[in-house]
Amino acid sequence: MPKNIEGQKIPQISFNVIDNDQWIKINTEELFKGQSVIVFSLPGAFTPTCSSTHLPRYNELASVFAANGIDKILCVSVNDTFVMNSWAKDQQAENIEFIPDGNGDFSAAMGMLVDKSDIGFGQRSWRYSMLVRDGKIEKMFIEADLPGDPFAVSDADTMLDYLNPEAEKPKNISMLTKPGCGHCVRAKAALQQGGYPFEEIEIAANGISTSSLMAISGSGTTPQVFIDGVAIGGADELQQWLEQQ
Repeated sequence: MPKNIEGQKIPQISFNVIDNDQWIKINTEELFKGQSVIVFSLPGAFTPTCSSTHLPRYNELASVFAANGIDKILCVSVNDTFVMNSWAKDQQAENIEFIPDGNGDFSAAMGMLVDKSDIGFGQRSWRYSMLVRDGKIEKMFIEADLPGDPFAVSDADTMLDYLNPEAEKPKNISMLTKPGCGHCVRAKAALQQGGYPFEEIEIAANGISTSSLMAISGSGTTPQVFIDGVAIGGADELQQWLEQQ
């Protein structure tokens, strides 16, 4: 299992990045000097856990991290800059800075480069997260050396609990909608006006049918809003909920 190196300085590494169609180099000194930075590193862009959970939750909690003194959040993976840029666009993770460790130099210097040739990945980063203050590693959360792809401690909520166990986390809001639904437009506008981020799941997209809507919500009308896993109802019920906050 990779070693915990809390208390040590971040290694001096440069990353090759494409920005506005131009090659540039970003070094670790400019990324970390004089700042409080969260880093989470993962096995690969576009892979299941990384795309569905690890990255999205850090993006969701970015404003809470900022309120608790964090200047930036970095996502590191042993992928080239083209892959990382494409993944950033796909994820719409505007609160995360994507760092392409294409050759694995940073991961190797951190002692986190591991061989995943058995699944055709070659050399990749072990999954971990860390809090870095002015270039010095304050805290690391390293996944256990278990079969598969363990994901238990490097998540955003664990990091936030370390920073501030009393921090108020944003509500998890999901909305089932369908094209041409005026009430859906009204519900989305209400959430946006209130500053509530939400996930939209559109009926007739990605195999989601009206039958699925009925099975999930018990109703055939849209929108259907869920907050922290609890069914709220449609646009009117959402408005009532918002007025109570």
